[in-house]
Amino acid sequence: MKTVVQFDESAASPWAIVNDDVMGGRSISRMEVTPQGTGLFTGVVSLENNGGFASTRANLGTLDLSDFQGVRIRVKGDGRRYQFRLRTDDASEWVAYRAFFETRPEEWLEIELPFQDFEPSFRGRRPRGVGPLDPARIRQLGFLIADKKEGPFRLEVAWVKAYR
Repeated sequence: MKTVVQFDESAASPWAIVNDDVMGGRSISRMEVTPQGTGLFTGVVSLENNGGFASTRANLGTLDLSDFQGVRIRVKGDGRRYQFRLRTDDASEWVAYRAFFETRPEEWLEIELPFQDFEPSFRGRRPRGVGPLDPARIRQLGFLIADKKEGPFRLEVAWVKAYR
């Protein structure tokens, strides 16, 4: 396995927040590095003003993971459904590739997400004419919650690794 993301003090700055407020929504979120060396993505999803999503993402430069089958994430969630998202340098700025995963309240899980299961997404829909994920050209990764449920959320991430 190859470590793609692990959390330490230097990991705090590359994480950006993009919530539904970009289109008038009222969801809020933050990503922080904990003293235990994990990433903690927390916030509140609001359905007001046609909102309903919160996300965090980190730029990676261009990462070639073509020798791997997918990514494995170690997460502790709250029982809600999340998306792990990847962007490539050959896709439109607006297109992301997503894979869904479920969490269990306060339980650490290791979840494998094969590259072949990632689907292109633009504003929650599958765009036409966009090819499959190219793992040789990954430039950004992130987490998103958009499960159509209002309320607080909490996703703790220990690491992201590529697996063969």
